[in-house]
Amino acid sequence: MTSRTPDSPAPVLGWLLLMPAVLGMLITLLLPTVLTIGFSLRSGGLVGPSAFAGLGNYGRLLGDDSFWPALGFTLSVTIMPLLVALVVAPLLALALDRGGAWVRRAGRILLSLSLVTFSPAAVAVSWLRGLRPDAEGLTAMARSLAEPATAPGTLRLIVAAATFGVVCALAVLAFLPALRGGTVTPAMLAVAGIVALATVAAGLQLFTLGLVLTGGGPRDSTQTLALLQYTFTWRAARLGMGAAIATLTGVILGVLGIAATILAIATRMRLTVTPATAPDEDHSARASAAGPGSPYFQARPQDAGLATGLSGQPPGAAVPYGAAPPPGNPYAPGTPYETGAGKPDTARKPSAAGMAVGVAALLVATVLVFLWSRPWLSALLQPAEAGAPHGRNVHLNTWLPAFAGALVSVGVAYLGALGIGGLRPLGRRSEWLLLPFAPWLFVGAGPLSIANWNTLRGLGLVDTVAALVPPLLVSVPALVILTLLCKGLAERNTGDLLSGVVRPSFPMACVLVVAVTLVNAQDLLWPLLVTQQPDLATAPLAQFMASSQFPGGGADVGLATPLIAIVLALAAAVAAQLLYLDRLALTVGRDIGSREHGPDA
Repeated sequence: MTSRTPDSPAPVLGWLLLMPAVLGMLITLLLPTVLTIGFSLRSGGLVGPSAFAGLGNYGRLLGDDSFWPALGFTLSVTIMPLLVALVVAPLLALALDRGGAWVRRAGRILLSLSLVTFSPAAVAVSWLRGLRPDAEGLTAMARSLAEPATAPGTLRLIVAAATFGVVCALAVLAFLPALRGGTVTPAMLAVAGIVALATVAAGLQLFTLGLVLTGGGPRDSTQTLALLQYTFTWRAARLGMGAAIATLTGVILGVLGIAATILAIATRMRLTVTPATAPDEDHSARASAAGPGSPYFQARPQDAGLATGLSGQPPGAAVPYGAAPPPGNPYAPGTPYETGAGKPDTARKPSAAGMAVGVAALLVATVLVFLWSRPWLSALLQPAEAGAPHGRNVHLNTWLPAFAGALVSVGVAYLGALGIGGLRPLGRRSEWLLLPFAPWLFVGAGPLSIANWNTLRGLGLVDTVAALVPPLLVSVPALVILTLLCKGLAERNTGDLLSGVVRPSFPMACVLVVAVTLVNAQDLLWPLLVTQQPDLATAPLAQFMASSQFPGGGADVGLATPLIAIVLALAAAVAAQLLYLDRLALTVGRDIGSREHGPDA
């Protein structure tokens, strides 16, 4: 196997690029986790003296009448979104894929609309209008939230309806690249496993919908783990109990994150960008992306060396970074897989039946999203109560800190991804460098909120604009996604790092900045904890305060989704979908023609 030269700077540069992500992980992920565990071992309130309690808080929590019902209800809420993610989404993705480029791209545009307009606080406030005496239709179902016997089932249905569009969109966008790779069945199974783990993790952290709609009531019948943590910590001032819930939740999320990361690494999952093609050349690009093993790939005599080794090398032998692959390698210059040129003789085009099925599936999904979004859509057209928070400050508080946090966390993650996936400091084992980050892959603001709030209080930053910036220096989901992409690009790279890895991966980093900005902007928990000043309220916080002040959902439902922000985000999303994301292909299995920079594997 080819070894790197001793003076090669690539591994050293890879480690250097990874260092900001490591520091970000230590400061904003590991340290808050350790502090949270420490708080869980003490008794006392948020401020003032406390005493060491050992494992007493855990014993009291596990024996408390509220913990196990909250855990059970939280898990039950994830069932319907899980079915959407694992049944509806892959079927829709398959229909869109078989429908051809135009159908698939139309689906991507409609799915983007579901993503950029989703606001948990706005959706919850719109459902509260069902409590009004004149409410009718689907919205009137919210009246059942007032009774302990019917509230749990009603909240499950509302969560399923409210999240159908966003869950379906995210899952479909995850499955589509797997359908464009050369290992469709194993890739789809691997993606399904990660999607399932992510859906359960998101359900375990359900907070905004529950807080706005029921607050955990009536009679604790709709308590979730996140709401129970909030109740113990911030309402009952039992810091140790709240931290114990946060720790247990973090352990569960950590296991899920580690499992998802190991699944991606063990299956050798990777992303790559196929060449831009016209719609009628769509399946040629698939062959280019997939190479051998693709249903669209036609073997050529000169590729026979892949079975016994490339130009005398063992199968899977590494190629020095920056060196052109030897003759016979499907990625060698002049072959179809170098740039996607060339068209297999048997390239399959979408059939009329496939297009019809794709269009029909897309129409059905669109109608379902529209029907289940009617409470939110109708509330958008109704005026807010006089005195409900609104104005320019609310929008500035919402979007500027959200964008700043996204820019930093995704930027640091991108550097780390270039180091791990692009420069490969540990050779074929480089992806295992993701494992130290894996416990926080699915961790949101909740499990670390106690430690982060206490740190901000110690710094005197509570009730300041700076406190609105999410306290996260590295986005672990962005790190994993970008690493898989940089890995796939590096395997095919025959030139330098800039042209072969950085340039084709940079658009994905920009897409993730927009995505993380949207997630940050719609978060309710963190602004709720760090500011009590009305002039520092974000849009979700303003909507929550208005829903408490004006019963029946009198808040401005459109406050969290202002027209200008939605138009800009939608334009960026559509451009990204059509020009970049639609070209992504995900494959699993043995690396072919990879270029390693680290020690011999």
